[in-house]
Amino acid sequence: MAKITYVEHSGTEHVVEVANGMTVMEGARDNNIPGIEADCGGACACSTCHVYVDPAWTDKLPAKDDMEEDMLDFAFEPDPERSRLTCQLKVTDDLDGLRVQMPEKQI
Repeated sequence: MAKITYVEHSGTEHVVEVANGMTVMEGARDNNIPGIEADCGGACACSTCHVYVDPAWTDKLPAKDDMEEDMLDFAFEPDPERSRLTCQLKVTDDLDGLRVQMPEKQI
């Protein structure tokens, strides 16, 4: 289990425990975190679970695959270093303390 901090665009923080094996997107969805829409349900077929990963975490996460890179092209104001799709981030104990910030909007 990992404690993940979801930060709304407004600055409001939500700290939730997410079970190993789930995705960061599922943790947001199951805890009613505003700002992550997850329209495709986690199939990496949209960009509505886009977040900016805290800079301290960018090198600690698995690399983006080609499909995630392609979907991020459709995200609102993607950042080449910090943008990730939360549906592609599997929760493990190694993600304990992860901080992600939602963009102003999802598209």
